Amino acid sequence: MGTPVLAADLVPLVKTDEPMSRHTSWHVGGPAQMYFTPRDRRDLARFLAALPAGVPVLWLGLGSNLLVRDGGVRGAVIATNSALGGLERRSAESVYCEAGVACARIAKQCVKWGLGPAEFFAGIPGTLGGALAMNAGAFGGETWNHVVSVEVIDRSGREHTRAAGEYQVGYRSVRPPAPDEGFVAALLRFSRRPSMQSHEIRALLEKRKATQPIGEWSGGSTFTNPPGDHAARLIEAAGLKGHRIGGASVSTKHANFIINHGDATAADIEALILHVQAVVEAQAGVRLTPEVRIVGEAKP
Repeated sequence: MGTPVLAADLVPLVKTDEPMSRHTSWHVGGPAQMYFTPRDRRDLARFLAALPAGVPVLWLGLGSNLLVRDGGVRGAVIATNSALGGLERRSAESVYCEAGVACARIAKQCVKWGLGPAEFFAGIPGTLGGALAMNAGAFGGETWNHVVSVEVIDRSGREHTRAAGEYQVGYRSVRPPAPDEGFVAALLRFSRRPSMQSHEIRALLEKRKATQPIGEWSGGSTFTNPPGDHAARLIEAAGLKGHRIGGASVSTKHANFIINHGDATAADIEALILHVQAVVEAQAGVRLTPEVRIVGEAKP
């Protein structure tokens, strides 16, 4: 795996051996070999073009729904939230949004524009890029129900526009038509809802706060819901609420969340994920599928 030869102005934008615990909502994770924070799309294109083909790339938004193992990440981590922050209304019912925009900001702005249903974005604790990658959803809404087209960038630094129909989309699942492309923006379509008020979002967030461990260190929902059931119900029925491994435990407020109490390692969290899977499968005959993405290498 080679080292990229970067233009002089890009060098200060790359950190080496950057602890990923600083950039994930679980606050765990070993070092990234390269951690790149572009200023704009031009920086992003030039960096990708300079990367040798064999260097893996991990796209990072706000670091939710992501577990980075304690041994860290080989290759390059690209942080998008500072560079890809554009959000504008393109027509009466369409919104253009770059991948680094926080989903909560999309929800709030669409309320101001009288567009919806977009309030579900307020319940997604990440950026649009991550929401596109996994078809994130909340409060009954899903990201790809509103996608008209996306703008992506490939490993050579070239941008392309793809129609939504080029992607195979399912529940928390998106299969792209080509590998090694990162999302940079999307054109989203909503309906006009002039009567929509900001208090509707506040009510949804209050409901979320009352039922989920908001404010604690977690990765968001740990498992996808199996068909016709809820992961939280199965975990609670298995008697696993509060079960602890090291510094990590299953939330006593919502069983589909795993909490870092401040001293957990990624290994603690991963071991707890595996334990929950094993116990639920033994008791209910259902193998839970992680919603969180697990990346990197275990610590030797």
